[in-house]
Amino acid sequence: MESAYIIETIVKIIVILTVFSALAGFTTYIERKVLAFMQRRLGPMHVGPYGILQVLADGIKLFTKEDIVPQNSVKPIFKIAPVFAAATAFIAMSAVPFLPEFTLPFTDYVVHPIVSDVNIGVLFVVGVMAVGMYAPLLGGMASHNKWSLLGAARTVIQMLSFEVVTGLSLIAPLMMVGSLSLIDINNYQQGGISHWILWAQPVAFILYLISGYAETNRTPFDLLEHEAEVVTGYATEYSGMRWGLFAIGEYANMFTVAFIASLVFLGGFNPMGFIPGGLAILLKVGFLIFLFLWVRAAWPHVRPDQLMWLCWKVLMPLAVVNILITGIVLI
Repeated sequence: MESAYIIETIVKIIVILTVFSALAGFTTYIERKVLAFMQRRLGPMHVGPYGILQVLADGIKLFTKEDIVPQNSVKPIFKIAPVFAAATAFIAMSAVPFLPEFTLPFTDYVVHPIVSDVNIGVLFVVGVMAVGMYAPLLGGMASHNKWSLLGAARTVIQMLSFEVVTGLSLIAPLMMVGSLSLIDINNYQQGGISHWILWAQPVAFILYLISGYAETNRTPFDLLEHEAEVVTGYATEYSGMRWGLFAIGEYANMFTVAFIASLVFLGGFNPMGFIPGGLAILLKVGFLIFLFLWVRAAWPHVRPDQLMWLCWKVLMPLAVVNILITGIVLI
């Protein structure tokens, strides 16, 4: 039994790495098409039908481009930082239940679509994603480039600040459920759409989404690599697949944020009427990913001082007040 469990875990890890690495690449295609549609353009059109093979072309380009390491950089740290970005993004996924349990066809074997069902799933995911902050920080500081150094400095002020908002926004739903397990949070919302935590915690949901955009370095909070100010920020000196690993980590984190939002606020993989649970959570995650892209098309960049004002003078007080009100109501 122990060997079967180890084999099952290894298979799950391989599936997650394969699927979400491919999804990260495919999401770049979807993003370019969505932005093109909203800006009255066509987007990728020439490589394959409707440009869908552009993803393959981009992958070949990244794998074959020269891997340039600046002469005066701190080479070991410069080289390992992108690996750190992708690794922490995928490790965070190990405690996320992606789908409901299901039985393999023609067998009695029940599959649990989660690598490790830890009883502190929310804390584990948030903590590991927070550790991923060190990837752009180390990469920017080791690059021996002033723009990279500025991007690294922005990494600290942005991600450290919004990690606090993320944690506070999740405390109120956790107080209602009484558990840090994502499985327990999902089961708490059984009974249809009316039982979603979203209806009891709309403020927490909005706070979580905003801080999720900031922690995944998405517009309008992409100050780490804002091209109009700091070239490409922490990634200015990166090329080839090292730059690609940063991109994979960013898009993988987007999916993690979307799955956590779906599980904590939107009923998780509980059925929605005639829609089965597995399809339901995929639709929710798909909508939230589309929201990431929509926000990028609709909102302009903000200045660093505006971002800090939003975090510490607006979002932080709202999160604390929401926790106090939740506690009073529960009492």
